[in-house]
Amino acid sequence: MLKDLAAKYYQQGYNCAETIIRAGNEYYNLRLDENAFRITGAFGGGLQVGDVCGALTGSACVISAKYIETKAHDCPDLKPLMLKLVRAFQTRFSSRLCAQIKAKFHNKEVRCLNTVTLAAEVMEQVIAEYEQDKQSK
Repeated sequence: MLKDLAAKYYQQGYNCAETIIRAGNEYYNLRLDENAFRITGAFGGGLQVGDVCGALTGSACVISAKYIETKAHDCPDLKPLMLKLVRAFQTRFSSRLCAQIKAKFHNKEVRCLNTVTLAAEVMEQVIAEYEQDKQSK
């Protein structure tokens, strides 16, 4: 499961965004390289300032890598897919902001492990529903 891969990478010391993109890369076989992973580093910790959660921005990166073939403007499903992701994330965490999520889900023993595994579940569900809807059309 995606959440197990997320736990594995988080426990290796990657931040929330790095964890989600690495787990997504492995789970969805995105074929990303180390350069792509490094790009997400500054997204951790809510862009390093407690803003938008790194697990959410990492999830957006996975969706981009999975579905955008050339550029975002040529991917008509990107906006509705991201809307589903953001809404599902907001519902699960009651926020999109790292500082607010951290206040509820972070603890000293596991740090943000709970956040990345729950975010992985949210992303996996959103992608699965999207793929199912796409097949039924």
